[in-house]
Amino acid sequence: MTDDIKETILLEALKEIPFAGFSDEALRAAALSAGIDVSEMRKQFPRGGESLVEFFSEWADAKMRVQMAQMPVLKMRERIAAGVRARIEVMTPHKESARRAAAFLALPQNAPLAARLLFSTVDAIWRAAGDQTSDFNYYTKRALLAGVYGSTLLYWLSDSSEDHADTWTFLDGRIGDVMKIQQARGSVERGLAQFPNPLSILESLRSRRTP
Repeated sequence: MTDDIKETILLEALKEIPFAGFSDEALRAAALSAGIDVSEMRKQFPRGGESLVEFFSEWADAKMRVQMAQMPVLKMRERIAAGVRARIEVMTPHKESARRAAAFLALPQNAPLAARLLFSTVDAIWRAAGDQTSDFNYYTKRALLAGVYGSTLLYWLSDSSEDHADTWTFLDGRIGDVMKIQQARGSVERGLAQFPNPLSILESLRSRRTP
């Protein structure tokens, strides 16, 4: 029920965000439009715009997982590319809101949230593609995909080609980077060796989500 209420508010807020951004103003307008009491809205989104952009990202991740579950069996490279594309296409009807989210997360004070949401997204894409890695390659794969996903998202935000065809061409040119795990392992390992166990990170992410 809680997630249903949050999704209802989010879908209404997506109509307001292009004008009001990820703000309390957008949330109040969304609650009013949805017929939801403001006190309930605040309960669902206790940190205002920060909670809203967080749930927008989680909502898009969930929609991507549904689409991936319906796809035929593909090679891993194709599944990863399909996952990135599905995650971005979920936001296509809300492109201006996605642009606003990117701007919100680019603010210095939101850097920790931006990193956490990016990690969650690339982890969701790998897992939806069938990857169950829990050793060092867990970090390598996600670090590489974060770069590909982030650059593809930025390309998409400024892409005016029909059906975003140029974005998918760009993605196809970059996705090979993700599959070059072994070649990149040496440099990535030095940068990621200090990270804790991936399961503890996921547990931390889950504990920080709004109940």
